[in-house]
Amino acid sequence: MRVTYLGHASFKIECGKKAVFIDPWLTGPTSPLKPEEVDAADIVLVTHDHGDHGYAEAIQICKKTRATFIAINELGIKAQSEGVENVHTLNIGGSVTVEDITVTLVHAFHSSSTGAPTGFIVKFPCGTVYHPGDTGVFSDMQLFGELYNIDLFFSPIGSYFVMGETEAATATKLVNPKVVVPMHYDTFPVISADTGKFAELVNDKSPNTKVEVISPGESREYKF
Repeated sequence: MRVTYLGHASFKIECGKKAVFIDPWLTGPTSPLKPEEVDAADIVLVTHDHGDHGYAEAIQICKKTRATFIAINELGIKAQSEGVENVHTLNIGGSVTVEDITVTLVHAFHSSSTGAPTGFIVKFPCGTVYHPGDTGVFSDMQLFGELYNIDLFFSPIGSYFVMGETEAATATKLVNPKVVVPMHYDTFPVISADTGKFAELVNDKSPNTKVEVISPGESREYKF
């Protein structure tokens, strides 16, 4: 599995020849990639409709590449109305398999204008990823860990709009992944965070989980 951090809450995940984008806010201030530079994508996931999570960019990418757009029902219907051909309109707890990748929609605690805020658990042949979207910590994260055996957890840590370092460390303990990657921090002054503090808290609470801090534009390879 190859993971590229595109800044804020945006990721590109590659497994074999498949590429999945999550919350592709590629016009954001820390993104190293622009929407028009995306030449290939298989699935694009959007957790909710706030501008910093890439709905507009997702539409652009899907139209160009014919990727499958997956989101909560209301946001999926909106994407269809804007001309995206391949759309799955999931709701909380539902799953869909696109070839060999299974996407499960889970709840998040945040806000949105269209539908409800969500997270995604994505099962690839090379590992299982949990992107919780924008959220605070909640106890059902432990159920997700037990149900889906999560390898890689992307955790928001910037506080203000989402959970901070302390809450994110507890979320990591609940999910119990092999690796946690912090996200949604330092994009704006109001969401500045200390990744060192986060790593220390995770090491105290979840010593079996490895903390990986990835800079925007950087890629990491994982074997799970």
